[in-house]
Amino acid sequence: MSQYQPWALLVGRVLLAYMFVVSGWGKITGFAGAAKYMASKGMPLVEPLLVGAIIIEFVGGLMLAVGWKARWAAWAIFGFVALATVIFHDFWAVAPEQAGLQMIMFNKNLAIMGGMLYVACMGPGKLSLDKA
Repeated sequence: MSQYQPWALLVGRVLLAYMFVVSGWGKITGFAGAAKYMASKGMPLVEPLLVGAIIIEFVGGLMLAVGWKARWAAWAIFGFVALATVIFHDFWAVAPEQAGLQMIMFNKNLAIMGGMLYVACMGPGKLSLDKA
């Protein structure tokens, strides 16, 4: 292991976590708008599911960033992203002018899921609150 590996793992975790913390905070501060968007996708039980999304994104993102129970957080975020990818980035079911963007978002989420699997299986590294 190189002397830089612990720092690279820390930076990698923080970069993966960043978008979820920001997105979760956006759902907290824009709860009504997020609920309306979810409802537009035909989701049932919008408010309880939105609270769950906030917990996974915001709390899970913070857990991932600091490396506390990072494997659990990564598994939770993995599952959340897998569901969100199919529900919100269904490039196969949108108008042709939207399909390209939705395919990019779908593929981006696959890459994020890969990162989460890596953390879930390999642990957060030495610079974490967990002891990998």
